[in-house]
Parts: sequence; structure tokens; C-alpha cells
Amino acid sequence: MQVELAQLALIDSDVAHNTARVVETIARADVAGGTQLVVFPETTLSGFPTRENVADIAQTIDGPALTTVRDAARHAGVAVAVGLAEREGAAFYNTTVLIDAAGEIALRYRKTHLWASDVGVFTPGDRFETCRWNGLTVGLLICYDIEFPETARALGALDADLLIVTNGNMDPFGPVHRRAITARAMENQMFALMVNRVGTGDDDLVFPGESALVDPFGEIVADAGSNEIVLKTRIDPTRLEASREHYRYLHDARVPLGLARVDNPDGSHALVIEARRRRID
Repeated sequence: MQVELAQLALIDSDVAHNTARVVETIARADVAGGTQLVVFPETTLSGFPTRENVADIAQTIDGPALTTVRDAARHAGVAVAVGLAEREGAAFYNTTVLIDAAGEIALRYRKTHLWASDVGVFTPGDRFETCRWNGLTVGLLICYDIEFPETARALGALDADLLIVTNGNMDPFGPVHRRAITARAMENQMFALMVNRVGTGDDDLVFPGESALVDPFGEIVADAGSNEIVLKTRIDPTRLEASREHYRYLHDARVPLGLARVDNPDGSHALVIEARRRRID
């Protein structure tokens, strides 16, 4: 299965510019050569908003920016994983969606672990979910999420074969996420595909790229380096079978996650982070 890692430079808070770049990238996807999925960085469409402008920048799921991307995916006949600042009512979320080749939203994930600059801008998500896509069970995480082993383990517990991580990691923390994504792939015996930004952002942030595809043994299949690039690579499902032939970490683990399981009406499943109750003495 051929996938493309769209390691792009974005402009924070410029929805029109970023959406146009996404649409152009989708249009150039090598669908004739076998590309079935294009993955973009964290909050691709919006860049990183601030407390002051998030209300102006955030988009609804059915808003014009994501609708434009869905139309582009449908027209090209390719699946897309793309991030945005999402508005729902009075709340704002750091969200990634997986759009299938028909332009339908197959999966939506709201970042559960907020980085320092997310706090006060976004509301954290409360669940991990997977979907079936192209013969694989797929889950989504966003940036800081992958520094917590439990996030990928939650998706592993939902039988994930492929972890897609939209990333917005900046210097000097690039190596942290490369190590983390390798560990998450190996310890859950799944593929992990991480796509980061390059270039600069607000507050003089520098994004180092280092997007990668990691196989279920923790081996780097493809490395996008530090420059803007759309990197084509392939996922070999037989590596999943090989990694799970002699043992299964998920089967052998003796420490439970302790998350509430929800069985959705459409047959999919979720693990939910329940709100902590405040102790009253």
C-alpha cells in the first residue's frame, strides 16, 4: 500500500493559504502509481491559533475548509489525514480527521494530551477510537499524545494495525518524537506513520520535519528528513503478521489501561477517558 507523507511548511492562522496547499498536494498525489493515503501535519488547515484568535480561525467539521479538502479527496480518489482547529459550539479542539477516498469522514480524533501552548486554546478530547480502512484498523493521535505510552496502547487495545500521527513538533524536541514513535510502533506491534511540519511558525518556532514511517518491529521504513517534501513510501501488511507470529504484547500485558469501553451503534468501539471526580473532604 503506497502512502505519501506531506511534510509541508504552513502559515499559522492562515486558513486560506494552508487549505490551498493541502488541495494542491492532494491533486498531485500519485494515485495512478498506487497512492491510497496522504497524511498532513497537526492543525494543517489552521496552523496553530492563539487564545486571541482561535474563535476566528477554528472551523466546524462541516465548514468550508474541511469541505474543500473532502471534495479534493473525492475528486482525486485518495484518502487524506488532515488536522484543523475545530469549533463545536463554544468549545475548540485540536482535531485530526481521516477522510476516505469517497470524501467521507471515516474517523475523527480530538487531541487528548494538550501541550503547554494548547492549554487555554483547546479543550482536550476524551476518547480513542479506530475505524476499518483499506483492510486495516486505523487509529489517530496528535503530537504530544505520543509521548504517553498509554495513548497508543489504547488504540492497540482496539486492534489498531496503523497509527497515524499528525505532528507539530518544534526544535529542540524533534528527536523526542522520533524515539517515541519508534517505541509506540514496536511495543504495540503496529505501523506508525508520523508527519511533522517544516519551516517556521509564530513566536519564532522552528519545525524540524523528521516525518517517518515505522514498521511493527520498530524499524524505520522511510524518513523525510528536514526539508519540505511529499515522500512516497509503502506499508507492507505482511510485516504485521510477522511481528505477531511468536507473541502478542497486547495479549501478554498484565497491566490494564482502566479506560471505559464504548460500543458504538455502527459497530465501532472506543475507549473513553472518564472525568476525574474532585475529592471533597
